[in-house]
Amino acid sequence: MSDKPAITPVTPKEDGVSKRARGLDRAFEILDFLRNKREPLKPNEIAAQIGAPRSSVYELVNLLLRNGILEFTGGDGRVFLGRKLYFLGAAYEDHFDFMRACDAALERIAEQTRETAQYCVLDGNKYTVARMKEGVRPFRISSDVGHSVPIPWTASGRLLVAHLSDQDITSFIPAADFQMPNGSWLDPAEFIAQVREADKTGQFTFNSTVDNFTHCFAVPMRDAQGIATATLCLVAPRDDGLKNHAFYLQCLKDAAQALSGKQ
Repeated sequence: MSDKPAITPVTPKEDGVSKRARGLDRAFEILDFLRNKREPLKPNEIAAQIGAPRSSVYELVNLLLRNGILEFTGGDGRVFLGRKLYFLGAAYEDHFDFMRACDAALERIAEQTRETAQYCVLDGNKYTVARMKEGVRPFRISSDVGHSVPIPWTASGRLLVAHLSDQDITSFIPAADFQMPNGSWLDPAEFIAQVREADKTGQFTFNSTVDNFTHCFAVPMRDAQGIATATLCLVAPRDDGLKNHAFYLQCLKDAAQALSGKQ
């Protein structure tokens, strides 16, 4: 009698399903890659930078082009996100009243504070600004909506991972993301301590790590289980942020409470 474990053969149908699933994963990888690059690229450039076979990328790019998900732009066969994605996003927004309520809340915060107000979420293991309303100052501070940023660089990041254990936080956040924009390294233990304090107080503010002139505020928006699924944020000139610290936080907390339960 053989000691070798039995091997279950994969049927052609199962193998086909697996290939289609991998193809979908790769297609989404291409879309996310272009979203983060923010520029048109040739299919061979995409393949090289995501480490995928060129034949697979060319096949998927052609499929996405035929369906309007990608479009030729910039010449030389370069492709970028297509307008059909805009219509899909618009349909998503129309379906959820929360987005309209969120936009109204951001506009109200920006009017009260004159600062840039943001609605922020996690995108995989990164942070991103999902909605934004710029302030009314002549000198405006803004961020790119949809741009992925390392979690430890942000005030919101301390709140958005607070439901995870210490070990899960260090597993979830890539080790390289603890290097700050200025090249210094944030000790993961220090970051976790900040996470626990932010979760306890329901807020986090700090001088931005991305530049030398802004102060960032974040308060959580929690679901029914008390998990912070998003944050409301303010980005203000450093001096004004410190001068109006309590008022800015209260504006954010009032808005977060008003939006509670509408997510």
